[in-house]
Amino acid sequence: MIAPWKAFSFAASLLAASLCFAQPGRFSGPQGAPSPQGQNRNGMHIYLWAGLKSHGEGQHDYPQFLADWSKVLTEHGAVVDGALHGPSVADLEHTDVVVIYKGDAAYLSDSQKSAIEAFVKRGGGLVSFHDSLCGPDPAYFATLVGGGKKHGEVNFTLDAPIPYTVVDKSDPIMADMTDMTIFDEAFYSMTWARDPGIHVLATAKIPPTRSAGEHKGEVVPQMWTYEHSLPGGQPARAFVWMQGHTYANFANYQIQRTLLRGIAWAARKPVDELVNYVPPPRPAGRGASSSGRGN
Repeated sequence: MIAPWKAFSFAASLLAASLCFAQPGRFSGPQGAPSPQGQNRNGMHIYLWAGLKSHGEGQHDYPQFLADWSKVLTEHGAVVDGALHGPSVADLEHTDVVVIYKGDAAYLSDSQKSAIEAFVKRGGGLVSFHDSLCGPDPAYFATLVGGGKKHGEVNFTLDAPIPYTVVDKSDPIMADMTDMTIFDEAFYSMTWARDPGIHVLATAKIPPTRSAGEHKGEVVPQMWTYEHSLPGGQPARAFVWMQGHTYANFANYQIQRTLLRGIAWAARKPVDELVNYVPPPRPAGRGASSSGRGN
């Protein structure tokens, strides 16, 4: 049983996240409000679309991602907004890229479809992590991010060693990524976009789990980029990483730097903009006292 004080603390954290992240324009200061301390005013604008936690301890921790990666991305020079719900038209007005880490995010309402399609048509970038690309119509979601996974089908390995093979070692997104194995979950039986297709960055051989069945040993893309245009729209980009079942893998050094580069690429920014960001020095005399009292 969860202690009452812990339940209250968690509820308060979610409320704070909703108040802090779900306000359009909060961080850009259109009403003259000061920017948060340490924020890069000229950074790319990123919207984090998270969801309520599902699965067990250490798995599918979407609210924790919203909290952690709002900080990670801000520290790497981005202007971050986000919420535990999909972005509205107003949220997307000044957004460069939407990063999605939410279970079954491909279940889109008509209003969400309209907002996302309009965003992509004007060149907005999408980034999808883990089961965000799972939904009822994988062919449709594949037109947005290059691949989709059908909800309700057995097309996953569950917990297993996932051995990456970097397919395109020359791609700048993969500058810090090597062939490696992580404990996570892989997907197979995907629906892929055609004409154009995806650009595969890394694959994995499906491990012999019970759910994998006859698919064991198949080599399936697990990380890719996708450049395309929706009808009547401008060229747009998407970056996909299909792991993230085990939340701790977001903190893996190689993976984190690869994700930062993928996000920047999808935003049509220099691929190393987030990785190489150096914050300006803090003004002298702020945050410390010569008398030794500290903050």
